[in-house]
Amino acid sequence: MRDMLEARKRGDVAFRDKEFKTAIDCYSQFIDVGTMVSPTVYARRSLCYLLCDQPDAALRDAMQAQCVYPDWSTAFYMQAVALAKLDMQKDAADMLNEAAALEEKRQRGGRGS
Repeated sequence: MRDMLEARKRGDVAFRDKEFKTAIDCYSQFIDVGTMVSPTVYARRSLCYLLCDQPDAALRDAMQAQCVYPDWSTAFYMQAVALAKLDMQKDAADMLNEAAALEEKRQRGGRGS
């Protein structure tokens, strides 16, 4: 358990220091243990993958973040960026619209349309 949390801390430090490949490795260690699931770790690793020009991996992690936290607009924004990098513009636009709708719903206090 302690090793897993240390891996996440090392990933956070590497992320802050813009050492994205190191952050990917550390976050992967955290995820591979599988004891805890964190949408934030998936989102951060997704961003790292984007910044390392790996949009396929970024999309997978953004989708995992959405699975963990289905109403988290950040997961949809991350998917939109990855899809745009993969030249899937319509899908990217759909994800942006979904993210915006979730943001609007959250700002209204979670009430539906």
